[in-house]
Amino acid sequence: MQDFGQAIDSFLIFMKTERGSSELTLINYFSDLGQFTQFISQITEMPVEDIHPRQITHPLIRNYLGYLQNLGRSRATIARKLAVLRSFYKYLIRQGLVDANPLERVGTPKQEKRLPGFLSEKDVAKLVECPEAASLLGLRDLAILEVIYGSGLRVSELVGLNLIHLDFEGGYLRIQGKGGKERIVPLGSRASLALHAYLTNGRPGLLHKSKVPIAESADGFGRMTWEQPVFLNRHGNRLSDRGVRDLVRKYARRSGLDGAVYPHMLRHSFATHLLDGGADLRSVQELLGHARLSNTQIYTHITHEQLRRVYRRSHPRER
Repeated sequence: MQDFGQAIDSFLIFMKTERGSSELTLINYFSDLGQFTQFISQITEMPVEDIHPRQITHPLIRNYLGYLQNLGRSRATIARKLAVLRSFYKYLIRQGLVDANPLERVGTPKQEKRLPGFLSEKDVAKLVECPEAASLLGLRDLAILEVIYGSGLRVSELVGLNLIHLDFEGGYLRIQGKGGKERIVPLGSRASLALHAYLTNGRPGLLHKSKVPIAESADGFGRMTWEQPVFLNRHGNRLSDRGVRDLVRKYARRSGLDGAVYPHMLRHSFATHLLDGGADLRSVQELLGHARLSNTQIYTHITHEQLRRVYRRSHPRER
């Protein structure tokens, strides 16, 4: 009989091998399930290794939700943690490790409608054009900003890009999205130029700084294998999510943009500007890699808000 820790380990292995979950997703699952087991251990006064998933009851789940609320966690955070527990118990039932799901009668907190932050076209231009293409890192950063905004990528998708995912002739990127789902996204002309310049004049110099030698051609494109990352850090290794967030903040400050600016805002801006330009919702859904149209529809609220602001600013009876 598996204890809670063993059940979590087998669940994470399943999510990685069978569902293709990313490393970041697995880390978040591990963290959320670990927090839950620690809470159960405290409330039952039992060591974690003595707790079995079959011992979890509906009242314990309700107590956990109350605990999260007392900590001041948002509805979105609580809903995410509940979703992880639901996935965990569905797996346990399929494996025959539990007979009943204690979350069956637990409702998900109603989500607050929050519009994602985005930048105006003018502010995007200021941010994207900020890096100076006179250095190795400047060439890289320009390519990163152009590709995120030009193709609407998540940060995890950007840093996960390998050379084999690029098709300059066809003008597209092959993206490994959430859950291992693959999609094809266009590579815009400006993003293509910036990316080509980086691969030709920036990436080879960064690659030479790597302590792990990789056989590559002189132009930086190298042998088209899955293991060769497109974007490298200053040490010649694959760039991290945090590295992208740091460089976006740096250029936002240099550009004089107000408020917090983060990489996902470029993805939000990509979607918003496409809809403003007349793109249909289904096409934007495909480009973003959203499984549900409802996830994309939130951007229509943004464009409606923009129309209201323009109306109030421009109509003579509103001024």
